[in-house]
Amino acid sequence: LVLLHYLGTFLVIPLLKKHSFMKKGFIDVKSDNIFPIIKKFLYSDTDIFLRELVSNAVDATTKLSKLVSLRKIELELGDLTIKVILDADNKIIKVIDRGVGMTAEEVEKYIAQIAFSGAQDFIQQYLQNQESKDNFIGHFGLGFYSAFMVADKVEIFTKSYLPDASGVHWICEGSTEYTLEDIDLPDRGTTVVLHLSDDALEYNDEYRILNILKKYCRFLPYPIQFGTEKKNIGSKEKPEFIDVPRIINDTEPIWKKNIKDLKDEDYINFYKELYPYSVDKPLFWIHLNVDYPFTLNGILYFPEIHNSFEPQRDRIQLYCNQVFVTDNLEDIVPDFLMLLQGVIDTPDIPLNVSRSSLQTDANVRKIKNHITKRVADTLEEMFKNNRSDFENKWHALRDFVRFGIMTHQEFSQKAINFALFEDVNHKFYTLDELKNKIKDTQTDKNNKIVILYTTDPVSQHSYIKPAIDKGYTVLIMDSILDSHFIDYLDNQFDDITFKRIDSDTLDKLIDKTDNKSDNTDKPKEEEVKNLFGSLIPNDLNNVNIEIAIRNMPDEDLPIILVQPEIIRRFREMAALGGMEYAQGLKKEYTMIINIAHPVINEIVNDNNVENKTKKAKHLINLALISQNLLDGEKLTDFIKQSIDIIYQQNK
Repeated sequence: LVLLHYLGTFLVIPLLKKHSFMKKGFIDVKSDNIFPIIKKFLYSDTDIFLRELVSNAVDATTKLSKLVSLRKIELELGDLTIKVILDADNKIIKVIDRGVGMTAEEVEKYIAQIAFSGAQDFIQQYLQNQESKDNFIGHFGLGFYSAFMVADKVEIFTKSYLPDASGVHWICEGSTEYTLEDIDLPDRGTTVVLHLSDDALEYNDEYRILNILKKYCRFLPYPIQFGTEKKNIGSKEKPEFIDVPRIINDTEPIWKKNIKDLKDEDYINFYKELYPYSVDKPLFWIHLNVDYPFTLNGILYFPEIHNSFEPQRDRIQLYCNQVFVTDNLEDIVPDFLMLLQGVIDTPDIPLNVSRSSLQTDANVRKIKNHITKRVADTLEEMFKNNRSDFENKWHALRDFVRFGIMTHQEFSQKAINFALFEDVNHKFYTLDELKNKIKDTQTDKNNKIVILYTTDPVSQHSYIKPAIDKGYTVLIMDSILDSHFIDYLDNQFDDITFKRIDSDTLDKLIDKTDNKSDNTDKPKEEEVKNLFGSLIPNDLNNVNIEIAIRNMPDEDLPIILVQPEIIRRFREMAALGGMEYAQGLKKEYTMIINIAHPVINEIVNDNNVENKTKKAKHLINLALISQNLLDGEKLTDFIKQSIDIIYQQNK
């Protein structure tokens, strides 16, 4: 519903002349308790009363400017500053404009009839849905009546721009009864006067009002004045301060300007204005400017994303005709775009609308799809036009792109072609480039390309080096999101499989041969298994270790501790998904003993039980260290044992 014209200019009201008429009326609404319901039901969102009143003042001013520009009327617009005045001594807030104003007939129509017909719908909906307390305000044309959330009495002083129009004074004290009378006013426009109720005195505070105005009205198209501020008209050495009107808004925000007129510096300065506490500069930005089939303006910034992952639902700000609406855009912007920052301004989404309406609204779907396409197109263009620069930015873009690939099909179709994978030598590949590079050397007996990866190149170096020596490529997949991303790719592509470099021995990671008959010495295997199994510490925190005996003559190491891929990946994904039980799951490891290694043979053939035990225990501790499982007292004992071994050898 259009609730325009009734919010406006406060002028100091002169002594009233004898009224030419006075009228009492009643709101045509069946429930007498609408105001208590509004006040109680919308208590958690009371700040918006000021947004609604100032927005309506802007609407009234805009309409007058349009009439003049179209030459429908001839008058001097003069100063169109909208004023908000706090009279703390009298507990009064005034919102003033010099817009179109209203006649007595218009006051009755727009205030008493149109708005309250919506109020009646509100009452009926409220009574039917008392258990489902969604935010109804705005659905029924209640913008003006949000004033009664904080006021127990509201007055309107208004005068139409029409020639020979009389001033009108409307009073309502929170009931369905109102008074309408004729008064003398010197100028066109409207003043809304709120007499704050006792339970809303928090708004009888200058800084509270200032913060609300800065939040909701900082980019409105007409100057918004609230009080005064000090300005230095002298020099730095000899300052001289005077009081000047405090204008809280920028009437020409950057997203309303022509892209050709803007420089990088302008975008960066606006970013700093939006996020003054951000220490990083944006990587780049997208300037949105759409006129058809919907109207959409704005700027989306790609911030520096560090190695942590949580969509920030308070970053992108939604505006409707430059009026701040919300910074919770989960129903307007896909989840993966929540990592972005910036501003979206569209009149095609109402100031207040229920989430269910957003989810089914055609314009919302169109806007969401357009933003997603623009983001994908921009990234693709960057990748194609300057690959080197794209690679330099990849660490900051990585989580954003991978999250989008997993959660948004349309984005995925493009993004999979420019999503990059980095190897341990810091070379970058797209998925197709990677497959072409490794298919000859890393294809297993099932014709699957095995993509080896590490989550920590430093701690997993002992597993990485043998793979590099064999000419294999090992990727770095160290993002908190990567366990999910790897699982997604495994399920999407039949010709590849991801395996972490420490999830098995190298010959099993890329198994190229059929299983051969086992000619190993069973008694020897049993002896080795019993010896090492008896020496594995049983008090490792939340860890379970199984023993496996393998005959690996080509393997350099006598003992290897690995984490099976599927079990470990499930545990990581469950923990990231917030499944608390995953924290209680034990970490599963397999300790692989290479029975073909000379060191193992030496231990088996050693007849000195003490030496045999000491050597086996030392190997076990080395394996535990490779997975960062040896710490505290056990690590101290191992260091001492190592020193003793060196000492004994030097004797």
